[in-house]
Amino acid sequence: MFNVGDFIIYGNSGVCKVMGVGPLDEGDDREYYTLKPVYIRDSTILTPVDNDRVVMREVMTREEATDFISGIKDIGTLDVIDERKIDHDYKRALLTCDPSEIVKTIKTIYIRTEERQAEGKKATASDSKYCHIAEDNLYGELAISLDMDKEEVREYIHLNV
Repeated sequence: MFNVGDFIIYGNSGVCKVMGVGPLDEGDDREYYTLKPVYIRDSTILTPVDNDRVVMREVMTREEATDFISGIKDIGTLDVIDERKIDHDYKRALLTCDPSEIVKTIKTIYIRTEERQAEGKKATASDSKYCHIAEDNLYGELAISLDMDKEEVREYIHLNV
């Protein structure tokens, strides 16, 4: 169970701060988290503490984040079996909220984009969309873990990978 003040990952909403834990109404036996997404303005999420349909996990610690960044170069790409279902592969990887899967998605999209550019083509709209989502989620978590701005995280990763 998370406590008030904790930063957590809540599915595709990304980093959220736990603002409250408790029942919605007096006499209600079920407890809920009140979450404030860090990077989504004017948004509040109420979710049951025992919600198992959305990934909820602690944000990496500073040490975990620095260790993770130093290991990024060893993370591979997504195993794309059917090019026509690549959007499904991207969605599946992002829904895990696993930083390694997110990095795999980013690397896969970078490689695809480089290949397309070599052929004189632009990145696909789908690749651009999922790359933005993946980078936003990854940099958002690492920014909280490392007490940095998201843009600083981008530069920090490029310097340390």
